[in-house]
Amino acid sequence: MDHASLYDLAPALRVALLGIAVASGPLAWIWLRHQQAATGQRLGALTVLTLFLTFDLVLFGAFTRLTDSGLGCPDWPGCYGNASPVGAVHEIRTEETRMPNGPVTQGKAWVEMVHRYLATGVGVLIATLTLATWLQRKRGVPVQPRWPALTLAWICLQGAFGALTVTMKLFPAIVTMHLLGGLVLLALLAMQAVAYRQAQRGAGPAEIPAPARRWLVGAYALLWLQVALGGWVSTNYAVLACSTFPQCQGSWWPTMYFSQGFELWRGLGHTGAGDLIAFPALTAIHYTHRLVAYALFVVLGVLAWRLRGTALHATSRIVAALALWQFATGLSNVVLDWPLVAAVSHTGGAAALVVALTWALRESRAAAVQPQPAMHAHEVRRVAQ
Repeated sequence: MDHASLYDLAPALRVALLGIAVASGPLAWIWLRHQQAATGQRLGALTVLTLFLTFDLVLFGAFTRLTDSGLGCPDWPGCYGNASPVGAVHEIRTEETRMPNGPVTQGKAWVEMVHRYLATGVGVLIATLTLATWLQRKRGVPVQPRWPALTLAWICLQGAFGALTVTMKLFPAIVTMHLLGGLVLLALLAMQAVAYRQAQRGAGPAEIPAPARRWLVGAYALLWLQVALGGWVSTNYAVLACSTFPQCQGSWWPTMYFSQGFELWRGLGHTGAGDLIAFPALTAIHYTHRLVAYALFVVLGVLAWRLRGTALHATSRIVAALALWQFATGLSNVVLDWPLVAAVSHTGGAAALVVALTWALRESRAAAVQPQPAMHAHEVRRVAQ
Protein backbone atom coordinates (compact mmCIF):
# COMPACT_ATOMS: atom_id res chain seq x y z
CA MET A 1 0.00 0.00 0.00
CA ASP A 2 1.22 3.53 -0.68
CA HIS A 3 1.90 5.97 2.12
CA ALA A 4 -1.32 7.92 1.57
CA SER A 5 -3.45 4.83 2.22
CA LEU A 6 -1.68 3.74 5.43
CA TYR A 7 -4.21 5.78 7.43
CA ASP A 8 -7.78 5.11 6.31
CA LEU A 9 -10.25 6.47 8.85
CA ALA A 10 -13.34 5.26 6.96
CA PRO A 11 -13.81 2.20 9.22
CA ALA A 12 -12.89 4.06 12.43
CA LEU A 13 -16.49 4.37 13.68
CA ARG A 14 -17.23 0.68 13.05
CA VAL A 15 -14.01 -0.37 14.80
CA ALA A 16 -14.97 1.87 17.73
CA LEU A 17 -18.42 0.26 17.88
CA LEU A 18 -16.79 -3.17 17.97
CA GLY A 19 -14.62 -1.95 20.85
CA ILE A 20 -17.76 -0.80 22.70
CA ALA A 21 -19.27 -4.23 22.11
CA VAL A 22 -16.14 -5.85 23.59
CA ALA A 23 -16.33 -3.56 26.65
CA SER A 24 -20.06 -4.05 27.19
CA GLY A 25 -19.62 -7.55 28.60
CA PRO A 26 -17.23 -6.56 31.43
CA LEU A 27 -19.29 -3.43 32.18
CA ALA A 28 -22.50 -5.47 32.43
CA TRP A 29 -20.77 -7.98 34.70
CA ILE A 30 -19.59 -5.22 37.05
CA TRP A 31 -23.05 -3.63 37.12
CA LEU A 32 -24.84 -6.90 37.86
CA ARG A 33 -22.36 -8.13 40.45
CA HIS A 34 -22.05 -4.84 42.37
CA GLN A 35 -25.55 -3.33 42.19
CA GLN A 36 -25.78 -2.92 45.95
CA ALA A 37 -22.14 -1.93 46.48
CA ALA A 38 -20.92 1.54 47.36
CA THR A 39 -19.63 3.76 44.57
CA GLY A 40 -15.98 3.39 45.57
CA GLN A 41 -16.32 -0.38 45.62
CA ARG A 42 -17.83 -0.44 42.13
CA LEU A 43 -15.10 1.82 40.77
CA GLY A 44 -12.46 -0.33 42.48
CA ALA A 45 -13.92 -3.49 40.97
CA LEU A 46 -13.99 -1.90 37.52
CA THR A 47 -10.35 -0.83 37.93
CA VAL A 48 -9.24 -4.35 38.90
CA LEU A 49 -11.17 -5.88 36.00
CA THR A 50 -9.65 -3.35 33.59
CA LEU A 51 -6.20 -4.18 34.98
CA PHE A 52 -6.82 -7.88 34.35
CA LEU A 53 -8.04 -7.29 30.78
CA THR A 54 -5.11 -4.96 30.08
CA PHE A 55 -2.75 -7.72 31.23
CA ASP A 56 -4.48 -10.05 28.75
CA LEU A 57 -4.10 -7.39 26.07
CA VAL A 58 -0.35 -7.17 26.71
CA LEU A 59 -0.09 -10.96 26.31
CA PHE A 60 -2.11 -10.89 23.11
CA GLY A 61 0.07 -8.06 21.84
CA ALA A 62 3.11 -10.27 22.42
CA PHE A 63 1.36 -13.10 20.58
CA THR A 64 0.62 -10.72 17.70
CA ARG A 65 4.25 -9.64 17.47
CA LEU A 66 5.73 -13.11 17.89
CA THR A 67 3.51 -14.63 15.19
CA ASP A 68 4.58 -11.85 12.80
CA SER A 69 0.98 -10.64 12.61
CA GLY A 70 1.77 -6.99 13.26
CA LEU A 71 1.39 -6.15 9.57
CA GLY A 72 -1.46 -8.58 8.94
CA CYS A 73 -3.49 -5.50 8.05
CA PRO A 74 -1.00 -2.96 6.68
CA ASP A 75 -3.23 0.09 7.24
CA TRP A 76 -4.84 1.61 10.33
CA PRO A 77 -7.32 1.48 12.05
CA GLY A 78 -9.06 -1.05 9.81
CA CYS A 79 -7.98 -3.68 7.33
CA TYR A 80 -7.63 -2.40 3.76
CA GLY A 81 -10.23 0.23 4.60
CA ASN A 82 -12.64 -2.28 6.16
CA ALA A 83 -13.65 -2.84 9.77
CA SER A 84 -12.67 -6.52 9.62
CA PRO A 85 -10.76 -8.94 7.37
CA VAL A 86 -14.11 -10.18 6.04
CA GLY A 87 -14.40 -7.11 3.84
CA ALA A 88 -10.76 -7.37 2.76
CA VAL A 89 -10.78 -10.95 1.51
CA HIS A 90 -9.81 -9.99 -2.04
CA GLU A 91 -6.87 -7.80 -1.00
CA ILE A 92 -5.60 -10.35 1.51
CA ARG A 93 -5.82 -13.21 -1.00
CA THR A 94 -3.96 -11.14 -3.55
CA GLU A 95 -1.13 -10.55 -1.07
CA GLU A 96 -1.11 -14.21 -0.04
CA THR A 97 -0.80 -15.27 -3.68
CA ARG A 98 2.04 -12.83 -4.23
CA MET A 99 3.86 -13.71 -1.00
CA PRO A 100 2.56 -16.98 0.56
CA ASN A 101 4.83 -16.58 3.60
CA GLY A 102 4.62 -12.79 3.74
CA PRO A 103 3.23 -10.57 6.48
CA VAL A 104 -0.33 -10.52 5.10
CA THR A 105 -2.42 -13.69 5.41
CA GLN A 106 -5.97 -14.39 6.52
CA GLY A 107 -4.82 -15.75 9.86
CA LYS A 108 -2.44 -12.87 10.56
CA ALA A 109 -5.05 -10.31 9.54
CA TRP A 110 -7.51 -11.72 12.06
CA VAL A 111 -4.89 -11.80 14.83
CA GLU A 112 -4.02 -8.16 14.16
CA MET A 113 -7.63 -6.99 14.05
CA VAL A 114 -8.66 -8.93 17.17
CA HIS A 115 -5.78 -7.19 18.95
CA ARG A 116 -7.15 -3.83 17.79
CA TYR A 117 -10.68 -4.72 18.94
CA LEU A 118 -9.40 -5.74 22.38
CA ALA A 119 -7.29 -2.57 22.64
CA THR A 120 -10.32 -0.45 21.74
CA GLY A 121 -12.41 -2.31 24.31
CA VAL A 122 -9.84 -1.59 27.04
CA GLY A 123 -9.85 2.05 25.93
CA VAL A 124 -13.64 2.16 26.35
CA LEU A 125 -13.33 0.69 29.87
CA ILE A 126 -10.73 3.29 30.85
CA ALA A 127 -12.86 6.10 29.38
CA THR A 128 -15.84 4.79 31.34
CA LEU A 129 -13.78 4.66 34.52
CA THR A 130 -12.60 8.24 33.97
CA LEU A 131 -16.09 9.57 33.25
CA ALA A 132 -17.63 7.73 36.21
CA THR A 133 -14.94 9.05 38.54
CA TRP A 134 -15.48 12.66 37.45
CA LEU A 135 -19.26 12.34 37.82
CA GLN A 136 -18.94 10.89 41.30
CA ARG A 137 -16.49 13.63 42.24
CA LYS A 138 -19.03 16.28 41.23
CA ARG A 139 -21.62 14.55 43.43
CA GLY A 140 -19.33 14.89 46.41
CA VAL A 141 -18.04 11.32 46.54
CA PRO A 142 -14.39 11.39 47.75
CA VAL A 143 -12.73 9.83 44.71
CA GLN A 144 -9.62 11.03 42.88
CA PRO A 145 -10.21 11.63 39.14
CA ARG A 146 -6.68 12.66 38.17
CA TRP A 147 -5.23 9.16 37.92
CA PRO A 148 -8.04 7.83 35.67
CA ALA A 149 -7.69 10.95 33.50
CA LEU A 150 -3.94 10.38 33.19
CA THR A 151 -4.60 6.73 32.32
CA LEU A 152 -7.04 7.77 29.61
CA ALA A 153 -4.50 10.19 28.14
CA TRP A 154 -1.87 7.46 28.25
CA ILE A 155 -3.98 4.90 26.41
CA CYS A 156 -4.65 7.49 23.69
CA LEU A 157 -0.87 7.88 23.35
CA GLN A 158 -0.54 4.10 23.35
CA GLY A 159 -3.05 3.92 20.50
CA ALA A 160 -0.94 6.40 18.52
CA PHE A 161 2.11 4.17 19.01
CA GLY A 162 0.01 1.21 17.88
CA ALA A 163 -0.82 3.04 14.68
CA LEU A 164 2.83 3.96 14.12
CA THR A 165 3.86 0.35 14.71
CA VAL A 166 1.86 -0.57 11.61
CA THR A 167 2.48 2.44 9.40
CA MET A 168 6.23 2.58 10.15
CA LYS A 169 6.58 -1.13 9.32
CA LEU A 170 7.60 -2.47 12.75
CA PHE A 171 10.22 0.23 13.37
CA PRO A 172 12.08 -1.25 16.39
CA ALA A 173 12.09 1.91 18.53
CA ILE A 174 8.35 2.43 18.00
CA VAL A 175 7.48 -1.22 18.72
CA THR A 176 9.60 -1.15 21.87
CA MET A 177 7.91 2.03 23.07
CA HIS A 178 4.53 0.44 22.32
CA LEU A 179 5.46 -2.52 24.52
CA LEU A 180 6.70 -0.24 27.32
CA GLY A 181 3.54 1.83 27.00
CA GLY A 182 1.43 -1.25 27.67
CA LEU A 183 3.42 -1.95 30.83
CA VAL A 184 3.10 1.68 31.97
CA LEU A 185 -0.65 1.30 31.51
CA LEU A 186 -0.58 -1.75 33.79
CA ALA A 187 1.36 0.24 36.40
CA LEU A 188 -1.13 3.14 36.31
CA LEU A 189 -4.10 0.80 36.76
CA ALA A 190 -2.34 -1.11 39.55
CA MET A 191 -1.75 2.13 41.47
CA GLN A 192 -5.44 3.02 41.21
CA ALA A 193 -6.53 -0.47 42.25
CA VAL A 194 -4.39 -0.24 45.40
CA ALA A 195 -5.76 3.23 46.18
CA TYR A 196 -9.35 1.95 46.06
CA ARG A 197 -8.37 -1.06 48.18
CA GLN A 198 -6.83 1.22 50.81
CA ALA A 199 -9.91 3.47 50.80
CA GLN A 200 -12.23 0.50 51.35
CA ARG A 201 -10.31 -0.75 54.37
CA GLY A 202 -9.74 2.79 55.70
CA ALA A 203 -5.98 2.43 56.02
CA GLY A 204 -2.99 3.86 54.22
CA PRO A 205 0.20 2.17 53.06
CA ALA A 206 1.73 -0.39 55.40
CA GLU A 207 5.09 0.34 56.98
CA ILE A 208 8.04 -1.85 56.07
CA PRO A 209 11.70 -1.51 57.15
CA ALA A 210 13.54 1.24 55.32
CA PRO A 211 16.23 -1.11 53.89
CA ALA A 212 13.52 -3.34 52.40
CA ARG A 213 11.83 -0.29 50.92
CA ARG A 214 15.12 0.80 49.31
CA TRP A 215 15.59 -2.65 47.79
CA LEU A 216 12.04 -2.45 46.44
CA VAL A 217 12.69 0.92 44.77
CA GLY A 218 15.98 -0.31 43.32
CA ALA A 219 14.42 -3.51 42.00
CA TYR A 220 11.63 -1.49 40.39
CA ALA A 221 14.09 0.79 38.58
CA LEU A 222 16.20 -2.16 37.39
CA LEU A 223 13.06 -3.98 36.24
CA TRP A 224 12.11 -1.11 33.92
CA LEU A 225 15.59 -1.11 32.42
CA GLN A 226 15.34 -4.84 31.85
CA VAL A 227 11.91 -4.77 30.21
CA ALA A 228 13.16 -2.03 27.87
CA LEU A 229 16.13 -4.23 26.96
CA GLY A 230 13.82 -7.22 26.55
CA GLY A 231 11.61 -5.25 24.21
CA TRP A 232 14.68 -4.23 22.21
CA VAL A 233 15.74 -7.89 21.95
CA SER A 234 12.32 -8.98 20.77
CA THR A 235 11.69 -6.17 18.29
CA ASN A 236 15.13 -6.71 16.72
CA TYR A 237 14.65 -10.51 16.64
CA ALA A 238 17.91 -10.93 18.57
CA VAL A 239 16.73 -13.79 20.81
CA LEU A 240 18.62 -16.44 18.81
CA ALA A 241 21.85 -14.46 18.56
CA CYS A 242 22.97 -16.58 21.53
CA SER A 243 21.64 -20.13 21.37
CA THR A 244 23.62 -21.56 24.30
CA PHE A 245 23.69 -20.94 28.04
CA PRO A 246 25.51 -19.70 30.07
CA GLN A 247 28.04 -18.97 27.34
CA CYS A 248 27.16 -17.26 24.06
CA GLN A 249 28.57 -18.65 20.84
CA GLY A 250 31.08 -20.69 22.88
CA SER A 251 32.47 -17.61 24.63
CA TRP A 252 31.93 -15.66 27.81
CA TRP A 253 32.44 -12.44 25.85
CA PRO A 254 31.58 -12.94 22.14
CA THR A 255 32.25 -10.38 19.43
CA MET A 256 29.73 -7.56 19.88
CA TYR A 257 29.03 -4.24 18.16
CA PHE A 258 27.33 -2.19 20.86
CA SER A 259 27.15 1.11 18.99
CA GLN A 260 25.36 -0.50 16.06
CA GLY A 261 23.14 -2.69 18.22
CA PHE A 262 21.92 0.22 20.31
CA GLU A 263 21.49 2.72 17.50
CA LEU A 264 17.90 3.50 18.37
CA TRP A 265 16.49 5.32 15.34
CA ARG A 266 16.77 2.86 12.45
CA GLY A 267 14.59 0.51 10.45
CA LEU A 268 14.13 -3.17 11.24
CA GLY A 269 17.20 -5.16 10.25
CA HIS A 270 19.16 -2.12 9.07
CA THR A 271 21.52 0.49 10.43
CA GLY A 272 20.73 4.18 10.37
CA ALA A 273 22.76 4.41 7.15
CA GLY A 274 20.57 1.76 5.50
CA ASP A 275 23.06 -1.13 5.62
CA LEU A 276 22.09 -4.54 6.93
CA ILE A 277 22.70 -4.82 10.65
CA ALA A 278 25.66 -7.04 11.52
CA PHE A 279 25.23 -10.22 13.55
CA PRO A 280 27.62 -9.00 16.30
CA ALA A 281 25.21 -6.09 16.81
CA LEU A 282 22.37 -8.54 17.48
CA THR A 283 24.71 -10.41 19.82
CA ALA A 284 25.34 -7.19 21.76
CA ILE A 285 21.60 -6.63 22.13
CA HIS A 286 20.99 -10.16 23.39
CA TYR A 287 23.99 -10.36 25.71
CA THR A 288 23.30 -7.01 27.36
CA HIS A 289 19.79 -8.20 28.17
CA ARG A 290 21.24 -11.42 29.58
CA LEU A 291 23.78 -9.63 31.79
CA VAL A 292 21.16 -7.30 33.26
CA ALA A 293 18.92 -10.34 33.80
CA TYR A 294 21.57 -11.84 36.07
CA ALA A 295 21.68 -8.66 38.14
CA LEU A 296 17.89 -8.39 38.32
CA PHE A 297 17.56 -12.04 39.36
CA VAL A 298 19.92 -11.44 42.28
CA VAL A 299 18.20 -8.19 43.29
CA LEU A 300 14.75 -9.83 43.19
CA GLY A 301 16.08 -12.68 45.31
CA VAL A 302 17.41 -10.27 47.93
CA LEU A 303 14.16 -8.29 47.79
CA ALA A 304 12.09 -11.44 48.37
CA TRP A 305 14.26 -12.28 51.37
CA ARG A 306 14.05 -8.72 52.74
CA LEU A 307 10.25 -8.69 52.51
CA ARG A 308 9.85 -11.85 54.59
CA GLY A 309 8.25 -11.12 57.92
CA THR A 310 7.03 -7.67 56.82
CA ALA A 311 3.54 -6.52 55.89
CA LEU A 312 4.44 -7.55 52.32
CA HIS A 313 5.31 -11.15 53.18
CA ALA A 314 2.88 -12.43 50.54
CA THR A 315 4.59 -10.24 47.94
CA SER A 316 7.94 -11.83 48.82
CA ARG A 317 6.66 -15.22 47.64
CA ILE A 318 5.18 -13.70 44.47
CA VAL A 319 8.45 -11.94 43.63
CA ALA A 320 10.47 -15.11 44.21
CA ALA A 321 8.10 -17.18 42.06
CA LEU A 322 8.09 -14.64 39.21
CA ALA A 323 11.90 -14.37 39.27
CA LEU A 324 12.16 -18.15 38.85
CA TRP A 325 9.47 -18.04 36.14
CA GLN A 326 11.40 -15.43 34.20
CA PHE A 327 14.63 -17.39 34.49
CA ALA A 328 12.93 -20.59 33.26
CA THR A 329 11.09 -18.99 30.34
CA GLY A 330 14.10 -16.90 29.32
CA LEU A 331 16.31 -19.99 29.33
CA SER A 332 13.67 -21.88 27.33
CA ASN A 333 13.70 -19.17 24.68
CA VAL A 334 17.45 -19.65 24.23
CA VAL A 335 17.88 -23.42 24.34
CA LEU A 336 14.56 -24.43 22.74
CA ASP A 337 14.85 -22.12 19.72
CA TRP A 338 12.39 -19.43 20.86
CA PRO A 339 9.13 -21.42 21.20
CA LEU A 340 5.99 -19.32 21.05
CA VAL A 341 4.62 -20.47 24.42
CA ALA A 342 7.86 -19.63 26.23
CA ALA A 343 8.18 -16.26 24.48
CA VAL A 344 4.63 -15.17 25.37
CA SER A 345 5.08 -16.52 28.91
CA HIS A 346 8.28 -14.50 29.29
CA THR A 347 6.42 -11.31 28.36
CA GLY A 348 3.65 -12.29 30.77
CA GLY A 349 6.17 -12.74 33.58
CA ALA A 350 7.64 -9.30 32.95
CA ALA A 351 4.16 -7.76 32.98
CA ALA A 352 3.30 -9.60 36.21
CA LEU A 353 6.50 -8.30 37.84
CA VAL A 354 5.58 -4.74 36.87
CA VAL A 355 2.15 -5.17 38.47
CA ALA A 356 3.53 -6.89 41.59
CA LEU A 357 6.26 -4.32 42.27
CA THR A 358 3.99 -1.36 41.47
CA TRP A 359 1.39 -2.81 43.85
CA ALA A 360 4.05 -3.28 46.55
CA LEU A 361 5.36 0.27 46.16
CA ARG A 362 1.89 1.79 46.38
CA GLU A 363 0.96 -0.47 49.28
CA SER A 364 4.01 0.32 51.43
CA ARG A 365 6.13 3.06 52.90
CA ALA A 366 9.37 3.10 54.83
CA ALA A 367 8.91 2.77 58.57
CA ALA A 368 9.67 5.97 60.43
CA VAL A 369 12.81 5.89 62.54
CA GLN A 370 11.85 6.22 66.18
CA PRO A 371 13.99 8.87 67.95
CA GLN A 372 15.95 7.57 70.91
CA PRO A 373 15.03 9.24 74.22
CA ALA A 374 17.70 11.49 75.67
CA MET A 375 19.76 9.94 78.48
CA HIS A 376 19.96 11.54 81.87
CA ALA A 377 23.32 12.48 83.34
CA HIS A 378 23.54 9.43 85.61
CA GLU A 379 22.77 7.13 82.60
CA VAL A 380 25.55 8.79 80.62
CA ARG A 381 28.02 8.14 83.49
CA ARG A 382 26.85 4.52 83.71
CA VAL A 383 27.44 3.98 79.96
CA ALA A 384 30.86 5.62 80.22
CA GLN A 385 31.82 3.24 83.04
